[in-house]
Amino acid sequence: MNANERVDSASDDAETLDRSPLLMSRHDTGLLVIDVQEKLIPLIPGYQRIIWNIGRLLDAAAMMGVPAAGTEQYPKGLGPLVPELRTRLAHVPQKLAFSCAGCVEHLQQGIFAGRDKLLVCGIETHVCVQQTVIDLLSMGLAVYVAVDAVGARYAIDNDVALKRMDAAGAVLTTTESAIFEICQTAGTAEFKQVSQLIRQPPPG
Repeated sequence: MNANERVDSASDDAETLDRSPLLMSRHDTGLLVIDVQEKLIPLIPGYQRIIWNIGRLLDAAAMMGVPAAGTEQYPKGLGPLVPELRTRLAHVPQKLAFSCAGCVEHLQQGIFAGRDKLLVCGIETHVCVQQTVIDLLSMGLAVYVAVDAVGARYAIDNDVALKRMDAAGAVLTTTESAIFEICQTAGTAEFKQVSQLIRQPPPG
């Protein structure tokens, strides 16, 4: 067996290994982007990096066939999703309730059908994100929160909300960790794309 055959064999082994049900995969996970809207996001400290991380999650999801949707909270007052994210999303239901659970129930009849895990990002951590996560957990979904892709106007609200979601049973992760977890294996064309995505420099 030459070196190339060993790499191919290792890649095949990775594809056939039984994975922990605690890990996200392209087959069982959806991506939910919550309320990253034009009039609210500039009030969030470090919002440029939050948008950048969410953009990377959306790009990775598109590369790996993970369905993605966004939501807008009362867009008449808070404006639409920021354009750099809105252009990446085909599904953006609007809502008045802070929780996105109603939107997700609808999406489960469509792009999220058969998905029992959701990766969540967006704003604000202590309002729409937190209420959504706790509702989704009560619906029996496994919920993952990308902590570097959420934010709130005040650090204490962000920090306490992350602790509460963690205590409620959500899994805290990061953008890069989530992307590699869903990618699962190296040596593929998708991995090369993901690697280029990961190497992108952050804003500012």
